[in-house]
Amino acid sequence: MVKLDLGSVVLRRMRLDDIEAVKALIKDGCEGTENRLLLHLLTRPLALFTLAILSSILRCIMHSFILALVIPVFVAIVYLKLTLPRSTGILGARRPYWDYVGSTYRAERDSELENPYTRMAKPVGGKVKTQERAKRRKKEEKGKEGEKHDMEDLQDRARVAGEVWVADCDGEVIASLSREPVHRSGVTRMCRLVVQSWYRKEGVGSLLVQCLANREKERGSRRVYAHVPFPSRVGEVFFRKVGFRLQGEVADGEEEKNKDFEEPQKGWLGYPVTKVFVKDL
Repeated sequence: MVKLDLGSVVLRRMRLDDIEAVKALIKDGCEGTENRLLLHLLTRPLALFTLAILSSILRCIMHSFILALVIPVFVAIVYLKLTLPRSTGILGARRPYWDYVGSTYRAERDSELENPYTRMAKPVGGKVKTQERAKRRKKEEKGKEGEKHDMEDLQDRARVAGEVWVADCDGEVIASLSREPVHRSGVTRMCRLVVQSWYRKEGVGSLLVQCLANREKERGSRRVYAHVPFPSRVGEVFFRKVGFRLQGEVADGEEEKNKDFEEPQKGWLGYPVTKVFVKDL
């Protein structure tokens, strides 16, 4: 476990040179979650009933009871393994794919969130570490302005790709959070919150979520939705801790009056694979 100084963390938009690091971070965060989600889908009543029917049909054709039982389950697992990340987004992403390049559009012009811990960062040589790192990053960015990407194409991609925000500690991406586009005014959707294993339980995930929520509130959002993979107990506990509640739950002893419900993502046979948490700003 690494003791993290939250004041030294920079919360900023993902840039082109961060894409591979963010991909690796998300892949690491998917480990275990995917298998739990597969088990959840395969043990639903309708799924079990469908597999039983297929096994019965195969039993009439084949002479092996074991093969008739195993083949439908094996095919279902292979199908889900191949399609699940694209159809549901393992960490709660709503879109069938994520355009990394589109997510970096305008990252240099709207790049940082206000970190309330920054003023407590330890000074180095009379200057704050985060200020020095910001200057280094600006110099590096100037040399990358020659990246050849058609601006109109980037704009089109950005409309559907949303934004990816990362937590940067000394040039290392240690957490990421996706803000997906929503075509409803006053609403923000978050998903794919991942924290590097060495920095979990240090408060960086909470910091990223709360600072992005504060930014969205300043921009006029009145409600934030967070999509969490269905079997993720850790994700559920985390979002409750930072002030979210499960959509539809009674809030403060009063019945839910806001009818602006977010549809959970659905997977195989129409079963929901994400839980939706909500926070009013």
